[in-house]
Amino acid sequence: VNLTADADDFVRNQVLIEAPAAKLSDVPLERSLAMRVVEKYYGADAELKGSELVLLAAPVGAIIDCLERVGPLLPEGSLLTDVGSTKGEIVAHAASVFGKQATGKFLPGHPMAGKAHSGITQVDAELFRGAAWIFTKPHCEALNSPGPAADFADLVRRMGARPVTMDVEHHDRLCAWVSHLPQMISTAYAGILQDEFGSSDQITRVGGRALAEMTRIAASPYSMWRDIALTNTENIQEALLHLEQRLAHIRENLRGAALRDEFERANKFRGRNQEKD
Repeated sequence: VNLTADADDFVRNQVLIEAPAAKLSDVPLERSLAMRVVEKYYGADAELKGSELVLLAAPVGAIIDCLERVGPLLPEGSLLTDVGSTKGEIVAHAASVFGKQATGKFLPGHPMAGKAHSGITQVDAELFRGAAWIFTKPHCEALNSPGPAADFADLVRRMGARPVTMDVEHHDRLCAWVSHLPQMISTAYAGILQDEFGSSDQITRVGGRALAEMTRIAASPYSMWRDIALTNTENIQEALLHLEQRLAHIRENLRGAALRDEFERANKFRGRNQEKD
């Protein structure tokens, strides 16, 4: 990928390289080429000559596998980055692949944007507009000096996203609360509805916006969330435990003043963050 590419072209026209954990037969390659979502396709043994930027966009486990394969092929002066939803194990593996050169060759990234459904038909040039694109320390220090990392951050801005930097540990804990916990809530809620009502249409007949909002991301694929749960287990467990405790407190106070306190606390949070919608 060329770092001087137009931002819309970067989103729409990608070069697809087969990931070791991916099933190529699941990728509608001909349609992708016709839509110009994929510009060129190379097999798994392809070299990366001429690439200024190599971006690993796959589930966390596949990214870790790709680091092992792509690392030795990375052209001199090129930047390797990723969009993995957890960073701890990815960063640790990058250190084992690149050694002391890791901070200069690899830029851990995570755009806080996505869709519940995957696939070529979901491509959207506006996907990242207004979203945070997290880069983790110490690798992100390269953003402060002229070079591929700073050029990529500029491309991120041109796509409408906001570069944000933070420690790896803070990233994984924060994402457990703002991304991973909401997914588990939606998955559990949709699962309960399935158990309670099965294929009955009474839910869809009477359910309104609240139901749609609460279950939208329940359509997310297990294949992606499996790796997130495996690589951020402790942080997700902590968040789930706090949620369980809060739900138990609400259950025990459905007729008490404590329920009002919970609503007031929630309203305060929502009011402070409403402008960000």
